[in-house]
Parts: sequence; structure tokens; C-alpha cells
Amino acid sequence: MEPKTSLQSSEDGASRKKSKKGVRAGVFTLAYQSLGVVYGDLSTSPLYVYKTTFSGKLSLHEDDEEIYGVLSFIFWTFTLIALFKYILIVMSADDNGEGGTFALYSLLSRHARLSILPNQQDTDETLSSYGQETSPDTWESTFLKSFFERHPKFCKGLLIFVLLGTSMTITDGMLTPAISVLSAVSGVKIKFSGLHDNYVVVISCIILVGLFSLQHYGTHRVAFLFAPVVTAWLVCLSSIGIYNIIKWNTQIFQALSPIYMFKFLRTTGIEGWVSLGGVILSITGVEAMFANLGHFSTLSIKIAFTFLVYPCLILAYLGEAAYLSRHHEDIQSSFYKAIPEPVFWPVFIVATMAAVIGSQAAISATFSIISQCSALSCFPRVKIIHTSSKICGQIYIPDINWMLMLLCLAVTIGLGDTNMIGHAYGVAVAWVMLVTTCLMAMVMLIVWKKNLFLVLAFLLFFGTVELLYLSATSYKIPEGGWVPLIMSSIFMAIMFLWNYGTLKKYQFDMENKVSMSRILLLGPSLGMVRVPGIGLVYTNLVSGIPSVFGHFVTNLPAFHQVEVFVCVKSIPVPYVSEKERFLISRVGPEEYAMFRSIVRYGYRDMLQENYDFENRLVSAIIQFVEREGQEQSVEPYDGDSGNITLSYPHHEETTVRSIIDFQVMVMGENDSLEGGCVLKEESRKIVRAKESGIAHIIGHSHAQAKQSSSMLKRFAIDVVYAFLTKNCRGPDVGLHVPHSSLLEVGMVYHV
Repeated sequence: MEPKTSLQSSEDGASRKKSKKGVRAGVFTLAYQSLGVVYGDLSTSPLYVYKTTFSGKLSLHEDDEEIYGVLSFIFWTFTLIALFKYILIVMSADDNGEGGTFALYSLLSRHARLSILPNQQDTDETLSSYGQETSPDTWESTFLKSFFERHPKFCKGLLIFVLLGTSMTITDGMLTPAISVLSAVSGVKIKFSGLHDNYVVVISCIILVGLFSLQHYGTHRVAFLFAPVVTAWLVCLSSIGIYNIIKWNTQIFQALSPIYMFKFLRTTGIEGWVSLGGVILSITGVEAMFANLGHFSTLSIKIAFTFLVYPCLILAYLGEAAYLSRHHEDIQSSFYKAIPEPVFWPVFIVATMAAVIGSQAAISATFSIISQCSALSCFPRVKIIHTSSKICGQIYIPDINWMLMLLCLAVTIGLGDTNMIGHAYGVAVAWVMLVTTCLMAMVMLIVWKKNLFLVLAFLLFFGTVELLYLSATSYKIPEGGWVPLIMSSIFMAIMFLWNYGTLKKYQFDMENKVSMSRILLLGPSLGMVRVPGIGLVYTNLVSGIPSVFGHFVTNLPAFHQVEVFVCVKSIPVPYVSEKERFLISRVGPEEYAMFRSIVRYGYRDMLQENYDFENRLVSAIIQFVEREGQEQSVEPYDGDSGNITLSYPHHEETTVRSIIDFQVMVMGENDSLEGGCVLKEESRKIVRAKESGIAHIIGHSHAQAKQSSSMLKRFAIDVVYAFLTKNCRGPDVGLHVPHSSLLEVGMVYHV
């Protein structure tokens, strides 16, 4: 026995080592892929930072104090904001692997009950991904939670604040491709000085159309295509930076001292303060880095940034500053002028390719954010395509992709100047970072339970730095900064109105749901014909009989032998495991054959076409029927009859048998379950009803404002919300309901 035991232990040790190697290989592979998706935006910043910073009235003197001051600001901004704030702190606040402004808000919603979704239940908190910690609340977290509970208006104000940051991030997806590609292509004018600016714009537009046309291949394929180019680009940046430092100014490292920042502001005054709107462009990609967290992993992104991206970009900024210290006249084309002549064209080609790739980070982040907002009822329904079978967060949204392309082309053609686009970009970046800082402070108090003084130190330090940059970029609003303000206002209005209309429709459903006592008085047949088959009535209600069912039976006095009220609802978590997907309960007595199924999805779960929803749902109902009276949890029924329903969450240890297995039982080939129990007669009836067919009954709603509503509310509901409803994806498309079995019931909502 001894040799066998030792052999087994050695095999176990070998397998553990192999698994560790596999994990490491996976992390490094993701880190490599992240270069092509996450860091493309951040790595192309050297193309336009110095140019935009010195585009105003700021002049250069012989003592190079301005150049040293700007370099010092770039270094410390990049180090404090990108490295310390985002990599070390913000990236640790992921929502089960998801990042971005809305992920932070979702995290807060679960801990502070901010009521982002109306149909939440106490059972949602039992989900494994809900992430409620057991540590006791501090007085700070208790005070903040109770404050939001007592003042619902502040909850709405916080939502608007979050939507502002989210809208600015979406605007980044429009501005990043424009400024990156235009800056790269404009480098050709170094060699062809007579080339008209219009040709540069046309070439940029052609490249942008090609970039957005590649998006349907998915992040996974795009990452492997783009990662080698970004790696080569970073190597070029660092190599050219080292070359310029050695050749032009080896003393440039003195500028890393923060003293030069104070000297810069003291010497240049208001002009120096305004120029900081260009310095902030050095960290344009950090928010996209956080928002793209779901596409990769926290560790892989941290490794790539710390060991490759950060040192390469610092060397690039040092080298360009060293060149500028000896060539003041080249300030508007310093990046390309600093490239050694023998390698100009290879670097130009790599720079153009890197600029195209740099846009990928903002585009992927926009897809992630739109998906989160749509799942949490803050954006109209859109078609979401899952592009990877391994990484759940890698998605593609066709409608948003082409919309971004048109907006990006409009900005490129309309502004046509990298300085103006840079001013617009700076405004968006400053707002997004400030929103993230405020939300992080709340996460540190409510979720992490940190000391109040530590949180205030974080908020005051980073908030002060970002307010400084925000004030500087606000000065550039007339010179292009108005673009993100207008576009983000439009996006924010769309998201807020959609959320508002959705909440009002839910309130209407709650007020007009069918009385359970009325259903019980009608008897098991409900006073009408029960036709063979299963009817799935979709509703937003987690309790009560929806008004769409009453409207249906009023106009057609017949419904199915088995009726299931299906509530497909989102939970403010990224993912819901399959074992916790269904929550089954019975509506009324057993002879009514009516059930409720709450189907729970996270905001990053995909409703796949090949999910086999019908079979899984029927199997879950049969499992509930078979276990009823054995493993049942009793919860009060939220209706006016006072009855109770028995809920059955779908546990992992209960194998969900396919409907084919149950059909075999009904046909007599096997009359027992795995445990030896005979299949109940009710289960047999459900299987026979399934064989007769399943009908999907969905309300085709039209919202109208009440007659007593104000003009503003009428315009919001009757015009804007109605327009969004008509032009977004229907609920049947989002649920992948087959058209052959779809029944739509017309409903008018007076909200």
C-alpha cells in the first residue's frame, strides 16, 4: 500500500504543478491579449499630448522650464492616477470580475438598496454571486445606507450622476478613434508638407470605416490580431525615447521632481493652468482599462500595465521632452520630428496601426457599458452578440457599433483638427474620472467598511487633482469641449427616460394586477375552456396575476391546460449560476395547474438562442412538483388573498433531466425518478401538455401619459419614450421567442 500511496501523492503533486502552470499560462495569455484591446488607447497618447498641451498661448523659453513642468505633470499624473488610483485601488473594486462606472453602481445597489430595479426580492440576496459580506457595518456605512433609505430623491440624484459618467464614457468611444487615427495619419505631412488637411481627413475616415467593420469578429480574434502591433508600438516608443534622451538631453530626468510642477504654475500663471487640459490626455485610456475588466482579468491587466505599458510610456514622454528641449520650433509636430530618419516610415506605419488599435479599447468598453445599462433597464434593448465561448464578457453590439462609426466620422469631418478633438476628449476624461472617484469613495465606506478619514483622504486627494484638470478643460469648452457635453446630455436623457418609463410601467402593472380572490372564485377551469398545451405569460411582476393575463382571457375566453407566469428579471450582479437560474412557485391550488417561474439573469449573462429555455423551464417545474412537500420553502404571497405559495430554487445537486427523459417515463418505459420515486400524475400531465405545444404570450405595450400630466412628462412619455420603444428590439427578440408560437396582447399603459 505504501508505494501506491506515494505514487498517488506524487501524481497529485504533478497534477497540481501542471494546473498552476496552466493558470499562469492563462494569465499571461490574457495579459498579452489585453495589450491589443485594453491598452491601445493609453499607448497612443504620446501622439498628441505635447501638441495639445502647447496649442494655446503657452510659449517656450530658453531655460526649458515649461517643458520640464509639463513633463513633471505628465509623470505624476500618470503615476498617481493610472498606477496608484486605478491599478492599485479601483481595479480591486470589481463587481465579480466586471469593471466600469455601472459596475461600481451595481455593487453599491446591492449593499445600500438604491433600488436600481423595481422587482427585487429578499431571495435575490441568497444568490452566491450577490457577494454580501458578513462583516458588521461601521457607523459610517450605517449612516450612509440609512441616509439613502430616508431620502429617495438622493437615490435618483446618484443615478443621474452615474448616468453622467456612463454617458461620458460612451462619448469616449466616439472621440478616441477620431483623435487617435487623425493624429497618426497627420504625421505624413512631415514628409509631404504640401498635403492638404482634407486629404488627411479622408484617409482617416477610410481607416475608421475599416476599424468598425472589423468589430463583428469579436474581441478575442481582434485581440490576437492587434496585440503584436501594440507590443511592437510600445517597444518603438521606449526605444525612441531612450535614443532621444541619450542624444539630446540626459538631464531630462530632473523633471521627475514635483518641484517643477510648482515652478511651472508660478511662472506661466493662467496660461499654464489652461494647458493642463492637454496633460490629462496622457491618461485617456485608464477608464477604458477599468471598463474592459470583464473582457480579461484583474491580474492580467495589472501585469501588462505594471511591467510593460507604464515603463514604455514614461520613457516615451521623457524622450519627446528631451527632443523638445533642443527643438522648440517643432512643438506642433514633435512626436514625428523626434523619430530618427532611418526608421521614420516603419515607425509611422506602426503608429498608424497602433492608433487604429487604440480605438479598440474605447469601443469594447462602450459595448460593455451599453450591455450593463440595457440589462439594468437604463438603456433601450439592443441586440447583443456573444463572441467568445470562454470569456463571457466579450460581446459585440451591431447597432451601437454603426452608431459610433457615424458619430466618429462626424467628429472627424466636422472638427478636423486634433487640437479641438483633444479639448473635447479632455472634458470627457475629466468628468469620468471624477465620477469614478466619488463612487469609489462610497464603495470604500459602504462595501469595504474603511475608516472615514482614509476615505476622505482618498476623496480629497484624487478629487482635488481631478477638479484641477476639470477646471482647466472647462476653459476649452468653446474650442471643441462642447461636443462631449452635448453628446453625453443626449445619452443621459435617453438612459434616464428609459429607466423612468420602465419604472412607471412596472408601477402600472402593480396597480392593475388581477385580484387573486377573483381567480379563486372562478374555480379550477376559471370559467372558460382549458386547451391542451402550456402557456407562458411573460410579465415583470414577481408576484400577483399580471393585467396582460386578464386582458388576454377577456378577449379570448380560453387558455392553456398549464399556465406559467414567467418573470425574466435582471439582478444587480454580473452573473447568475445555472443552479440558481429558476425560482419556481405555485399560483393557487394544485388543481389550477398554474405556476410562477422567476428566471434570474445577471447584467452580463447572455440569453443565448441555443439555451433550450423551454425544456429547462418545464424540467424545473417538474422537479418542483416532484419535490413539493419534501424540500420546499414557504414565502408569503404578495396578493390580496393572503394565500401562500411554495417556492423551489433550482439546486445544483438536483440534476435537471431533459424533457426527453420525462417523456420516456410517461410512455411507460421508465416510471420512476433516479431516487426510485414514481413520477406524479401532475408531472405526467405537464409533460403531455409540453408535447401539445408551448405558446409564448407577451404584452405588446404602448405607454401614454395621463391626461393630468404636465407638458414635460407628456413630451417625455408620448414622444421620446414612445420613439425609443418603437425603434428598440422587442421583448420577443431579446428572449429569442420563436415566432411560430408567439402571441402578442396589445396593452396601453397610462403612466
